[in-house]
Amino acid sequence: MDIMTEPQSWVLIGLFTTIMLGGMSIMTILINRSIDSLRLEMTGRIDGLSGEMNGRIDGLSGEMNGRIDGLRGEMNSRFDAMNVRMDSLDKDVAALVKRVMG
Repeated sequence: MDIMTEPQSWVLIGLFTTIMLGGMSIMTILINRSIDSLRLEMTGRIDGLSGEMNGRIDGLSGEMNGRIDGLRGEMNSRFDAMNVRMDSLDKDVAALVKRVMG
């Protein structure tokens, strides 16, 4: 009581192999397409975030440069005021020495 002959068995083995390889090929193609589209989307988002971060960094850099320049000007004016005080103090001390020492 043979259900199938040997050629029929080989045909079924070939059919099963063909179906399995075809299914794996289709799955591989679909996964590659999904990964490629995901890569493109992520690249676009990363580029957008990178541009936004560069803009923010440039803005902060400009703001910090402005503050540093302001502080530099303020410190220079304070140093100039101290130099004026020191000059007048030097003159006063020189006058006192001249008066005391003759």
